[in-house]
Amino acid sequence: MADNTLTQSTDLLSGPLQQLIDMGGPVIMVLLVLAAAGVVTFVYLMLCGAVYAPRLPRSLRRVIDDWHHSPSQACADRVMAGIGWFQRQNPLRRLTADTMAARLNHDEPNIVRETLARDARAALEPFEGPLKILEVIAALAPLLGLLGTVLGMMDAFSAMAATEGRADASQLSGGIYEALTTTAAGLIVAIPFAALAAWVEFRLRRLNNLVNGALVTVLAPAIPEQQTAIDMPAAAEEVERQPEAPARQKPAARQDTSTATASARVAHAAG
Repeated sequence: MADNTLTQSTDLLSGPLQQLIDMGGPVIMVLLVLAAAGVVTFVYLMLCGAVYAPRLPRSLRRVIDDWHHSPSQACADRVMAGIGWFQRQNPLRRLTADTMAARLNHDEPNIVRETLARDARAALEPFEGPLKILEVIAALAPLLGLLGTVLGMMDAFSAMAATEGRADASQLSGGIYEALTTTAAGLIVAIPFAALAAWVEFRLRRLNNLVNGALVTVLAPAIPEQQTAIDMPAAAEEVERQPEAPARQKPAARQDTSTATASARVAHAAG
């Protein structure tokens, strides 16, 4: 009983596939392989996006807002504190934590920006490969359909040439039917994957804007410790300059004393 059921299911699966192959020839097989690869790629892209795509949850948004108003080490510690495995896979959290740590360490601003740009590109690179695969499938499917059309028309005219122009409609219909079938199959495969590629590209653009906006917000505020460190040398210079004023007044006092002594001697000599 089980063997009969398995045989029937195999016949049902092989029947439509065999009919498609008979209708379109070898080009249909290639189009079916492309369609299967595109479906697998899209499912992989959705799974990776659900786990590894940059996200801005409410907790991270609250931490970034607090950092923007009052940057401190406490805000940097809250980025990765008390989160699970799924939230740790969010690359935006790691980028935010690294940026806050660099700002608190007073790293060179140009080096920080270059590092952030490189890490942001690396966070979106896993999604660019599947996007290219979808775009290639959407571009190749119509060309393969056109190739099947050319092959079908070649078969039709080959049948006509074999009968020296006396071929009937039944002999020509096979090649024309194959040509139309492959064209339709190529368009059926290309249209949905072209739409999916455009949607994925739009999502990647939004993710890029999300990452840039969050990192710009983290880079914007000034760090209070840096301002204090800059003001300390100026205060030290003022302290060093203060003792110089009495020292400069001492020669003037000595000159007044010598003048008074000279006047007293002149007066004593005159008396």
